[in-house]
Amino acid sequence: MEQYYQPLYKFAFSLTRAEADACDLTQQTFYVWATKGYQVRDPAKTKTWLFTTLHRNFLQRRRKEVRFPHQELTETDAELPVVEPVSASGLDGAQVLEALSRVDEHYQSAVALFYLEDCSYKEIAEVLDVPVGTVKSRLTRGLGQLREMLNSSGSSGRVGKAEA
Repeated sequence: MEQYYQPLYKFAFSLTRAEADACDLTQQTFYVWATKGYQVRDPAKTKTWLFTTLHRNFLQRRRKEVRFPHQELTETDAELPVVEPVSASGLDGAQVLEALSRVDEHYQSAVALFYLEDCSYKEIAEVLDVPVGTVKSRLTRGLGQLREMLNSSGSSGRVGKAEA
């Protein structure tokens, strides 16, 4: 570990440009080595294996960040729709479920977990492996889509916790 830590950390830092992320990548690489290092049959290839593992971990994290970008709720307030709770009197349960199936897939999971499974923001964040702020953002945007669908299909209400 002493032999490879510095070079791996430097490589990780050159990729991430952030000290904390470089430390995380380096630690993750050594964790993988501890669990799968026995697969390296030729000790001369250990360095290459470690650098390859670190680079793959970096790419995997980058893909996840691009696919699920972290957004602070305060930064996106202006573009989020206003969602007001109302009574469920005008909504049919089957109509709401059908509309939920047409909500953008990116938001659908958060809305379904919150309203159908009664999960907390924290639980949803754990299930989807995203920050709580991202969960709140997805819920708000998903509910906006759901409300538009229900309004355009002749329904009179808005979507709130009481409807689902």
